[in-house]
Amino acid sequence: KKRAKLIRAYLPHVPGNTQRDTLLHATCCSVYTLYRMIYVHSEAVQAALERQCERKMAVPMPSKRRSLVVQTSMEAYTPPDSSSSSEAEGSLGRATSAGVEAWISRAIRGSSSSTTSSSSSHSNGSANAARLAENSAHNYNSEHKHLPAAFRKHTYCVGVPVSSRVSAKIQQLVNTLKKPKRRPLREFFVDDFEELLEVQQPDPSLPRPEGAESAIAQGEELCRFKNCPASVEAALQRWGAIAPKAPCLTITHANTKQPYTLTYGKLWSRSMKVAYYILHKLGTKQEPIIHPGDRVALVYPNNDPAAFVVAFYGCLLAEVVPVPIEVPLTKKDAGSQQIGFLLGSCGVAVALTSDACHKGLPKSLSGDIMQFKGWPKLLWVVTDSKHLSKSPREWYPLIKDANNDTAYIEYKTCKDGSVLGVTVTRMSMLTHCQTLTHTCGYKEAETLVNVLDFKKDVGLWHGIHMSVLNMLHVVSVPYALMKVNPLSWIQKVCQYKAKVACVKSRDLHWALVAHRDQSDLNLSSLRMLLVADGANPWSISSCDAFLNVFQSMGLRSEVICPCASSPEALTVAVRRPIEGSSKVAGRGLLGMTGLSHGVIRVDTGEKLSVLTLQDSGSPMPGALVCVVKLESVPLLCKTDEIGEICVSSIATGTSYYGLTGMTKNTFEVCPMSDSGASASECVFVRSGLLGFVGPGGAIFVTGKMDGLIQVGGRRHNADDIVATALAVEPMKFVYRGRIAVFSITVLHDERVVVVAEQRPDSKEEESFQWMSRVLQAIDGIHQVGVYCLALVPSNTLPKTPLGGIHLSETKQLFQEGALHPCNVLMCPHSCVTNLPKPRQKQPGIHYVYSSNVATVASYNLVQENSFLFLSEVLQWRAQTTPDHILYTLINSRGVVGSSLTCLQLHKRAEKISAMLFERAQLQNGDHVALVYPPGLDLIAAFYGCLYAGCIPITVRPPHPQNISTTLPTVKMIVEVSRSVCVMTTQGICKLLRSKEASTAVDLRSWPPVLDTDDLPKRRSPLLFKPCDPESLAYLDFSVSTTGMLAGVKMSQSATSALCRSIKLQCELYPSREVAVCLDPYCGLGFVVWCLCSVYAGHQSVLIPPAELEVNPALWLVSVSQLRVRDTFCSYSVLELCTKTLGSVTDSLKVSLHTTIQTETQSISGTLRQTGYIYMHIIARGLDLSRVRTCVVVAEERPRIALTQSFSKLFKDVGLHPRAVSTAFGCRVNLAVCLQGTSGPDPTTVYVDMRALRHDRLRLVERGSPHSLPLMESGKILPGVRIIIANPETKGPIGDSHLGEIWVHSSQNASGYFSVFGEENVHSDHFNARLSFGDTQTVWARTGYLGFLRRTELTDASGERHDALYVVGALDEAMELRGMRYHPIDIETSIIRTHKSITECAVFTWTKLLVVVVELDGSEQEALDLVPMVTNVVLEEHYLIVGVVVVVDTGVIPINSRGEKQRMHLRDGFLADQLDPIYVAYNM
Repeated sequence: KKRAKLIRAYLPHVPGNTQRDTLLHATCCSVYTLYRMIYVHSEAVQAALERQCERKMAVPMPSKRRSLVVQTSMEAYTPPDSSSSSEAEGSLGRATSAGVEAWISRAIRGSSSSTTSSSSSHSNGSANAARLAENSAHNYNSEHKHLPAAFRKHTYCVGVPVSSRVSAKIQQLVNTLKKPKRRPLREFFVDDFEELLEVQQPDPSLPRPEGAESAIAQGEELCRFKNCPASVEAALQRWGAIAPKAPCLTITHANTKQPYTLTYGKLWSRSMKVAYYILHKLGTKQEPIIHPGDRVALVYPNNDPAAFVVAFYGCLLAEVVPVPIEVPLTKKDAGSQQIGFLLGSCGVAVALTSDACHKGLPKSLSGDIMQFKGWPKLLWVVTDSKHLSKSPREWYPLIKDANNDTAYIEYKTCKDGSVLGVTVTRMSMLTHCQTLTHTCGYKEAETLVNVLDFKKDVGLWHGIHMSVLNMLHVVSVPYALMKVNPLSWIQKVCQYKAKVACVKSRDLHWALVAHRDQSDLNLSSLRMLLVADGANPWSISSCDAFLNVFQSMGLRSEVICPCASSPEALTVAVRRPIEGSSKVAGRGLLGMTGLSHGVIRVDTGEKLSVLTLQDSGSPMPGALVCVVKLESVPLLCKTDEIGEICVSSIATGTSYYGLTGMTKNTFEVCPMSDSGASASECVFVRSGLLGFVGPGGAIFVTGKMDGLIQVGGRRHNADDIVATALAVEPMKFVYRGRIAVFSITVLHDERVVVVAEQRPDSKEEESFQWMSRVLQAIDGIHQVGVYCLALVPSNTLPKTPLGGIHLSETKQLFQEGALHPCNVLMCPHSCVTNLPKPRQKQPGIHYVYSSNVATVASYNLVQENSFLFLSEVLQWRAQTTPDHILYTLINSRGVVGSSLTCLQLHKRAEKISAMLFERAQLQNGDHVALVYPPGLDLIAAFYGCLYAGCIPITVRPPHPQNISTTLPTVKMIVEVSRSVCVMTTQGICKLLRSKEASTAVDLRSWPPVLDTDDLPKRRSPLLFKPCDPESLAYLDFSVSTTGMLAGVKMSQSATSALCRSIKLQCELYPSREVAVCLDPYCGLGFVVWCLCSVYAGHQSVLIPPAELEVNPALWLVSVSQLRVRDTFCSYSVLELCTKTLGSVTDSLKVSLHTTIQTETQSISGTLRQTGYIYMHIIARGLDLSRVRTCVVVAEERPRIALTQSFSKLFKDVGLHPRAVSTAFGCRVNLAVCLQGTSGPDPTTVYVDMRALRHDRLRLVERGSPHSLPLMESGKILPGVRIIIANPETKGPIGDSHLGEIWVHSSQNASGYFSVFGEENVHSDHFNARLSFGDTQTVWARTGYLGFLRRTELTDASGERHDALYVVGALDEAMELRGMRYHPIDIETSIIRTHKSITECAVFTWTKLLVVVVELDGSEQEALDLVPMVTNVVLEEHYLIVGVVVVVDTGVIPINSRGEKQRMHLRDGFLADQLDPIYVAYNM
């Protein structure tokens, strides 16, 4: 009841109340009630937070590495006096005037105010999260249920430990997800795949302007003063002559230095010195540097107004145009470059400065002033009297009457950071001074205390211009003194009995903080307290609180006079000080919901979302004021509509210097009525202020155009959001004036970003909770979601010269990822409401099949000889060409380590076969695990197993430095493959029996381990000869990119057919040499390393990829010096060479000395010497011109960016661009495509990425929006037939659709291997049939999505070339929002976002997109990546990132083929094993 009684005067009255009109002129409330207004907005915020708390929002706190939690020392504490000079100041007072509300009600003709409230519904907590997790697990199991039980048993765990911290936070994150605030769309496709962003449909219930057309308000007539000077310079001349001893300007200092007073006589004489020096001492008499009308920069510090005023009037006397700017302290000052652009556009060549400022400017090594970035070359001139000579007696400046010549140029910083120059004519300057004199009632010899910046805006107009016109005594209080003593300006008012004080609301707030223990203050002398930013609605609380505290010290309520101004329109309105009047300003309580729609509505609801406005006075004398709509056509607003205030007066700016187009749009506005007719014959100037004209012509300002943020069709003011954030316990966690609010464009709409400086003594968890409360308060009061809230360390945001936040620089740092925040909270789920509607797949409806079925077949294989088995081929070669070298191994020094001829390989295989029979007692068909490093021992062991009739399984050996992680994988493959014996080298055998190995696995469970370094001397009496071509040759085990361990069975006939296809495609003959730099354990890498040389007879130069870690140039140097024409490598090898050798390609071209160690026979066969020979070969340099084919082997989409970078980097050393190509293989067929030597060049097409999400194919031109380049995966091998099928319906699809690649070939694998004989569990992979069409052919499903396209090129047979394009793996594709996304597309977008991102991987969990990025840089940059990653995924893929994980380099697992192991990464993330730098959970 007490609270209701106190604020009863501010609540709207019932219509028809007779006291309504009289309240406008009565005192609003008692002193206590005025003081009570300060806390009303805080109560509104608290009430909004209580409503949010009822929803039980559980916000997951981000995880941060301890090294990032660095508490800043208290020395970096920023005191409250470093607040911004333009941001929101304090909480909102809620005083209102019933008269204003009555006028608003009449303006809208009695219409009832309509408000809208946006409600947000949340998920049902853990129930929804559990359903999401259950669905995810069900989908995962259903996708992999086809694998045998053994593989499911040894698959990496997809479950989440109960104690996992990451899981708990993701569960919290799922609980906080809000449903988008939008209406469902009836249409969202233009055609079958085109996506449209959702557009908010106009709601008929939204408030609309309903009043009559507003009229143009007119100020009172400007009376002409008696004996008024004809110009400001003439006024200076008068006072300098008749009152030379009168004080003009008094400067106070922060130290104990005595104040300095500049008299009008000194000002006149020194100004004449400056004028004479500018015109006659710069340059020569024949060629002076400065002419009348030229522009000159004034560079003076904020603590030296005396030097500035002397230089300013010296320029006016010399008829030179001064351009006041800020002092550049460093080369990287905020906005300094834009200031330089302004000086360059103005043609400034001379800069005037003081001696102290000149000494403080940054110097180069030669002692000259440093050239600032973007600045023109300037001549710096010191204007202190000791540096200037006295002007001759006969010289006298020509003082003209005020005319339309430019008097000065005032700079203005725009919202985007650009700097414009507003030109003010001499007539405008004089008229403006006269209007201020008339409005403010200035009289001669009055004292004015100025706290504002004297170089621009109100501080320049009152402290420099108008003071000289009226012979005022200005007491300047610099910003440095205010930082030390916030009460200094009040003390100066008391000391000098000042009549007028020019301040900002921040100065009032600082005085409130520091007024304690000050009882001797007396403000009764003040007749006018001009608040420069009083038009800001959020300055009301500071004004009212200041009045409440200092009213007992003589301050009168009518003294506080808010002012509305802008650089273009100069002073728009000032509330007149009327002594002895008890009139209180008109105020109105308006709903923010209506204001966000540009409509004035009296708030009659709960008063939680309101804005209190006070009038800024009437229009200036002689001025016309109107309010126009914000759109391009300047139509007059309705009486209940918010628009931009425009002014028509002589006392305004005239143009933007050098910008004709912008000048016409701003300074030459002709308002129009709804009928299209001109509303006035006068030309108006846009002020950049938003507001309306109230009763009696009073001007109300609601905000600024530069602070306007338009989100979802609604307008919000940045200052309003700042005030709401400040009301949430601001002083505990952030600094009052160090909050920046701006918007960035993401997904075709503006998003609100809040950045604040965090106090060094605030705790991490408390700051995060404050951030969460700020988000809830802004959402509850303004009905707008905050996209990002970031906290940065104290004193890190770019500052303006007076300590405020440089908004455009802060925004630029945020967008460039250089802000370095210490806390970040992203909320894209709640504020991004224009995502495309999720795709709904209708049951029973499938693709429309085209008559052009996507299928292609290569020519059939022809049996070349009678040998069907590799073991027979090796025996035949050992008999016919025993000395022919099949394999040569190169070590890390580029030296031939060892080699094998046909006979040597045959004999060694016989000894291994004998060892298997004698020592291991193996039988035909037993499985043997080959655990060897890449080398010749692996090849000999493989053929020894074939000779013995055993089934070999190649296994990568454990890494000695990481045995605890790699050895369990070896043991798992040995167990799953049912190996009864393990063959390896002596070194690895010792490693398997070491103590480190015993801690990782149980040594007793190992099968017998055979050391092949000690072979028997006698060979096997009888070699095994297979009789069935379909019998098993070997098992190929590998871990897929999805984390599945799978082994496929390769039969004898499939192995021979595969080798025969590769031989024909690559034209491999015994005279050929092929360099192989691949891992020889699985897939096509094993086939090329071990099998092809025996079948085709060519010489294989083997280069282990691990050796490149020691010598990155090993592969390329070997290819160059051995003059190899064909080579095979992996993407990891290609990437290593690109990164390490890309910067030294020039040095690789010069002559280099290489030491090569050869064995008994040289590689080329020309040197046949025994022992080791050391040869110093002076090579001609790296020469790759002989390389015909460089095939990159992989089981993924071709990395076109990497291959192109490699080709471009090594083009200078002879590598032909067409030489680099790719091969494609998979589990069911190890080699489907391989470019080979003959045939057309690989083709590249550009497809629409949006179409691929819907499994559609649309070719576009290069450079088109959303275009994705896809390179051909190589020429289809002989004997391979391909068809594109729907993975769900198993039917053939047309060439305009994306489908699964199915293969029919004799080289297909036989099936998956299983311990328990469950090969038929997933026989569909190897024995699939089409649901219609050719239903008899048996196909193998590759599990990869792609498409076929017939090109215009012709192959060797003269027929048109059919190209296969692989898009991605079906198991890795992510189903999000009903569309299919491929991880590589999202990862490519993220990697190019920031220079510090070296690698990226994405995966999903419970329908959340998780992004893991590797940071190559300082850990302080980790949090910069969070908003950048979220932005780019939203912009390019229309997806919201759920979790962003920043890790160190090398954390993302990559297999030997260079493919990312995303499922391994996912398991490590869920088990909290990544040791992340930072984990951000986007709400």
